[in-house]
Amino acid sequence: MQYPFSTVDVFTRRRFGGNPLAVVLDADTLADSEMQAIAREFNYSETTFVMRPDDDRNTAKIRIFTSACEVPFAGHPNVGTAHVLAARAGAGVRPESFVFEEKAGLVPVSVGWNGDSVGTVELTAPVTLSTGSHFEAGAVAASLSLETAAILVDRHPPLIASVGLPFLVVELATRAALAAARVELGAISKLLPTEGADAVYLYCRELREADGDVDFTARMFAPWDGVPEDPATGSATGAACSLIASLAPEPHSPRRFRVAQGVDMQRPSRLDIRTGGPDGLVRIGGACVPVLSGFIEV
Repeated sequence: MQYPFSTVDVFTRRRFGGNPLAVVLDADTLADSEMQAIAREFNYSETTFVMRPDDDRNTAKIRIFTSACEVPFAGHPNVGTAHVLAARAGAGVRPESFVFEEKAGLVPVSVGWNGDSVGTVELTAPVTLSTGSHFEAGAVAASLSLETAAILVDRHPPLIASVGLPFLVVELATRAALAAARVELGAISKLLPTEGADAVYLYCRELREADGDVDFTARMFAPWDGVPEDPATGSATGAACSLIASLAPEPHSPRRFRVAQGVDMQRPSRLDIRTGGPDGLVRIGGACVPVLSGFIEV
């Protein structure tokens, strides 16, 4: 049987930048094992499967798979899936919002338009910020092949943070340390998985010219999910920005963050984050570029 699919590069305006995503449509008849096999075939950070919603008031049910497992929520799959659905809506039809049913809850997504073309897409994370265990700087540094001094702890220690998908969030002292970080599986296996988190998100406020005009730049490693490194991670960036905002003198004031990721992978990404809305939820936005479309045989 044939299933239509499209791929997009997410959190970029340049084809072959950002984070690639495969979106498989009309996926209701696919078994879980078939979805996992398709995700492994694409071998992207994630592949989404679009199905009829359980509740007709919502747009679609979305399931998200890495090459190794299913995840309950993620940022770039929502942005990319909304872009694909909006672009396929038909001539003269410009949907401005979707609501996706996901394992983590309902995910509202808004779509901006530039004439007849999809512009930027912004999702609202399904839950507010939650935090968990803290970790010692020395142990985290060893797991990242870094010296202990590379881990900043003056704002927050390395800790678990989530807005729907948990990550170990770590601030690094220098851009050189961010570029040099490498996961040491033996050491990191003593820390993760913990409290549902099996990935580490590193960010640094020191910038290089290639990072662009942003507030900080980041990297994300998820070896247990089959993602050695991710070019752009909306769920982790949303959690990190929510954490940073929560530590500010006025934690509930609206704030905007511009974040670079994927620069050291030669897939530069730009994520735009908003915090401090009345509902306490974080908004994660960016642009997409279409790349491929066709059918997959199952």
